[in-house]
Amino acid sequence: YDAGQSRVQDDVSVPDVVRVAVSSPAHTTLVAALKAAGYVDELSNAGPFTVFAPTNAAFEKLPPGTVETLVKPENREKLRYILEYHVYVGSLSDNFLRDGMNLNQVNLQNVSIAKKDGKITVNGANVVATIKAANGYVHVIDAVLLPPDKK
Repeated sequence: YDAGQSRVQDDVSVPDVVRVAVSSPAHTTLVAALKAAGYVDELSNAGPFTVFAPTNAAFEKLPPGTVETLVKPENREKLRYILEYHVYVGSLSDNFLRDGMNLNQVNLQNVSIAKKDGKITVNGANVVATIKAANGYVHVIDAVLLPPDKK
């Protein structure tokens, strides 16, 4: 089994977007979902990526049982689709995000950025922190972004 980039041990470089999430006690649910979806290696690669990372509290706002259902192997495609809605290919800092921007996410659906009085939201979820990673940016958000259903 070759896990690729995510297996490289490195405690001195700026962490990639996955290591940022793994090192955060507030993102254990997101990390579990990334593992269940098989996305740890993809997000450890060069990128660049902009990840909107819901906190554990954000996942807790979903109806009871939602996360447990999504991480089951038979729901992998649906989980991947939802996680892809949280990732933009490109490195977008909080300074680059503009009011009224639409970003086409990895799942090919758009999210809308709003910026008012220095506060940023994505589809209404508040960006509560921004962390620069080696391969992009992690914007910590307080809600899970739910994409429109696949057509």
